Amino acid sequence: MQYREDKASGNRLSALGLGCMRFPGKAETERMILAAIEGGVNFFDTAYIYPNSEKTLGEILAKHNKRKDVYIATKLPLIMCKTIDDFDKFFNEQLQRLKTDYVDYYFLHSMSGFAQWETFRKLGIEQWIAEKKQAGQVRQIGFSYHGTCDDFLKILDSYAWEFCMIQYNYYDENYQAGRKGLLAAAEKGVSVMIMEPLLGGRLATGLPKQAVEMFKKTDPSLAPSDWAFWWLWNQREVTVALSGMNSVQQMESNIRSTDAFRPLAGKDLTVYARVVELFRKTYKINCTGCNYCLPCPRGINIPACFSAYNSRYAQGFVTGMTLYMTSTAAIAKNPSSPRLCNECGKCEKHCPQYLPIRKWLKKVSGKFEPLPMRLMLALVRRLVTR
Repeated sequence: MQYREDKASGNRLSALGLGCMRFPGKAETERMILAAIEGGVNFFDTAYIYPNSEKTLGEILAKHNKRKDVYIATKLPLIMCKTIDDFDKFFNEQLQRLKTDYVDYYFLHSMSGFAQWETFRKLGIEQWIAEKKQAGQVRQIGFSYHGTCDDFLKILDSYAWEFCMIQYNYYDENYQAGRKGLLAAAEKGVSVMIMEPLLGGRLATGLPKQAVEMFKKTDPSLAPSDWAFWWLWNQREVTVALSGMNSVQQMESNIRSTDAFRPLAGKDLTVYARVVELFRKTYKINCTGCNYCLPCPRGINIPACFSAYNSRYAQGFVTGMTLYMTSTAAIAKNPSSPRLCNECGKCEKHCPQYLPIRKWLKKVSGKFEPLPMRLMLALVRRLVTR
């Protein structure tokens, strides 16, 4: 395992961290967490709003007496905090869920702009942080970010942060905080954790065939996911790349990738620009599959619909339609078609990518369910569900 130093604490953090938002079933999660620790992964990232994630992680670490072998990162749900009392309310619940009396890395979750940070300063967040650190309940403090680069830099300069988290990958090099934010944070000695290194898995399994062939031609020993991780680890400013793995197989594959990492140069680096050019032509909706838009009041699986739409352009009509039929239960008695959207806008309020979700749902529906297709699906449903 490759390790990188967190300059603020001196901790040696695994270059690969486990993002705990998309845990599989309990048994597989337990095997995966133990495989991660065995393979040298010591950074585990969860959050209050990740369904059942903190509780599951806490129970597994306690069961196997592994708490002191890892660094736990979790997040204060800012969107749910209205008063200063809410800080303690959520934090104390998190300690109970995680079965611990301290958090190694505590994020202010999903900061979206400087005005938001100012709002929480007025509520007394700085004094609250100081008290938690003095008590030893919070070891390191940071923030995760979705917003403009300018506001990221303002937030970075406004407080003595010890780490931060940004969305960053070879496709999103200049998106949100981007490379400019990465370099600014590193210059200040702030460790940088990376979310969406695989762009919701798209850079591992959603690339167009031509792009995959370009990578193979450059180095046939590397998978597309290796190329995505190695692009990050090739930058000394990156501390931890978080991956939302959901199987032991994925965990072991990514650990092997970390172990095998070597610095990139020459033709290894020039291939990225050509892959991005190809991918940009097929990647229509900039959805990472974070699921923050769910649950939809109308039962629409928004990320799955968008994944099918992107796959339609990247991997062909058959693949796209197959994913669409599956994600919408198209031939079930009560399908969850994007045509059901009543434009309430709830999803857009929670989207960290600020996508015009309602507009895209109409486009997805128009692509996969033109009138002839709707009539055919209705007929199939009658035959299947009668």
